[in-house]
Amino acid sequence: MSTRQTYPLHIGPTHPAFKEPVQFNFEIEGERVITCDIEFGYTHRAVEHIARERNFIQILYLLERICGICSVSHPMAYCLAVEQAAEIEVPPRAKYIRTIIGELERLHSHLLWTGVAAHEIGFDTLFLYTWNIREKVLDCLETITGNRINYGILTIGGVRRDITPDLYPVLQETLDYYYDVFERAREIILDNMSIQLRCKNVGILSHENALAYCAVGPTARASGVPRDVRVDYPVNAYPDIEWLKPVSPLDAGREPRGDVYDRMIVRVHEIHQSIDIINFCMENMPEGAVDVEPKATKMISTLKKVQGEGIGRYEAPRGEVSHYDILDNREGPLLMKVKAPTYSNGITWMKMFDNVEIADIPIVIASIDPCVACADRMSFVDSGGRRSIMTSADLHRLSVEKQRRIGK
Repeated sequence: MSTRQTYPLHIGPTHPAFKEPVQFNFEIEGERVITCDIEFGYTHRAVEHIARERNFIQILYLLERICGICSVSHPMAYCLAVEQAAEIEVPPRAKYIRTIIGELERLHSHLLWTGVAAHEIGFDTLFLYTWNIREKVLDCLETITGNRINYGILTIGGVRRDITPDLYPVLQETLDYYYDVFERAREIILDNMSIQLRCKNVGILSHENALAYCAVGPTARASGVPRDVRVDYPVNAYPDIEWLKPVSPLDAGREPRGDVYDRMIVRVHEIHQSIDIINFCMENMPEGAVDVEPKATKMISTLKKVQGEGIGRYEAPRGEVSHYDILDNREGPLLMKVKAPTYSNGITWMKMFDNVEIADIPIVIASIDPCVACADRMSFVDSGGRRSIMTSADLHRLSVEKQRRIGK
């Protein structure tokens, strides 16, 4: 009678396969993962606390830096929350411009992810190919907003810049380019035997577990859960897009299994969906103003008179981003709470790692497109079970004490 023998395997918090620090504690049997425990908390940046010291407009540029890849998603959710609390109606043209920028960002985020996923399995030719074609959308964003990332285009009540008629040819050229390369890119990514061998039946998240663990975004949709904020709680131009529906592996003729390959299918097909959405917005762009109040000081003065609360929900490339804000006669929110998609999807790793080989750990981690810094929260539990939150003063004191210990 054989006795089952397992061993611990610790990966992180820093590792060449990780783009951000996070700790994985595996229990392995031979080359197979038996259990996994995950430790976040290595990149906490106290964004919610810092935001309370800034006014409503300054916060926009702070929130863009929660995540550089999806830097319009957090400001979007924040604007929606404040606009709900203050009962601000955004002009129709601004809603369409917001949608265009958001979908351009989704396009570049999914292309970036595809390259990263290819790199994790050693397929650097595909990594270089997808990042090369991604340059076109970044050039387009730079032309429209002035920046390749951190666009600075959103403001409470609308957008800061219009997409003028002279910019339409730039947008159209970008759309035509991706329409032309999409089928070739789809073939290279999804029909490649190396991708299929490394990604099919790996890192499976079942439909039941996706629901139980509250997965969001492409991670949920790959498991057959049709969850998409753009459809379920539409804002901006999305209510006008009647044909919009959540992408599924069924769109590629495959029953959802919730493996890494399905998550790749969803993102690749969402690239084409984003192109169609941008094309719809260009063809149906309303005329009119692009903001409610162009003067920031006047908008801040208006918001200072508001008491209320709002929730902003937006479908970021990784999944649902939500912001909760309380306004209480201040130059900025009394309270702001941020929930990023990795905060929801990170826990699903524990199911994805079940019976996975050690060599597949990097691609399983990458398959949810994690943004660890977005998700990090900090809390401590003492022996009595009471929770306490570290203030900036506490963190400064502890860091000084640590440096003195190191110095000795």
